[in-house]
Amino acid sequence: MFKTISITTAAIFVVAAGLVSAVEQPNYVEKISSSNVPNSAITPVDFDAEALKASLTSMLGLEIVKVKASAMPGLVELITNQGLFYASTDGKFFIQGKLYGLGSTVTNYSEESLAKVRIDGMKKFTDAMIVYPAKDEKHVVTVFTDITCGYCRKMHEQMDEYNDKGITVRYLAYPRSGVKDRSGQYSQGFKDLRSIWCHSDPESALTKAKMGSNVAQRICDKPVEDEFNFGRQVGVNSTPTLILENGMMIPGYKEPGALIEILKQVNAAG
Repeated sequence: MFKTISITTAAIFVVAAGLVSAVEQPNYVEKISSSNVPNSAITPVDFDAEALKASLTSMLGLEIVKVKASAMPGLVELITNQGLFYASTDGKFFIQGKLYGLGSTVTNYSEESLAKVRIDGMKKFTDAMIVYPAKDEKHVVTVFTDITCGYCRKMHEQMDEYNDKGITVRYLAYPRSGVKDRSGQYSQGFKDLRSIWCHSDPESALTKAKMGSNVAQRICDKPVEDEFNFGRQVGVNSTPTLILENGMMIPGYKEPGALIEILKQVNAAG
């Protein structure tokens, strides 16, 4: 397991003309774009991606999915099973944190990279999501959810309001208790969500469970564990967590009116 890193990542929130701030503040939207720093300004560097992958995997115990050049010369980006990290091209330095580009505005390169990972990842689970479609669909929001989460239940109670605003809600499973307990057995939270995803009518089963009904246990091959692991990889650590179509992540509950305003801002920002 990866146990050696305990650095706390500092959050930077910037609000300025033409720049949209972090999504925790619903009046703004974080800009995910590399247009602030032209490609010509990024100096290419040579590095052996496979050698770095093998070396860092051995040293850190991380499952590294991909190594690629970052926007900062001399620094590579590591897409791992536990999130996004950075390392020097010689493998002698390792960084946990976010990478920002400073130009006419501030660009969050870390969020830009994670957004791409989220978009690609969501495609893999399209057929495994529990979906509540809007009749007049204008937006699609993917939500990591659990049945024991109070705000997840509150959000679900307002499903008709989200749908009426043209928002289709797609659910991915994220058991807050984790997939396995300390004894190495599947947690009750995982088994309950797996049972719902395995139900012949998962939409009704999820609604009933969020209203407090007991969950009849079922087992099937739905990728509930994979959905949880995907959530961890892209930065999910609580429920509900919303992922927009452009890959932007919004942690926490947003009531229908606030969410539709965020979605309008995202569309306006392009």
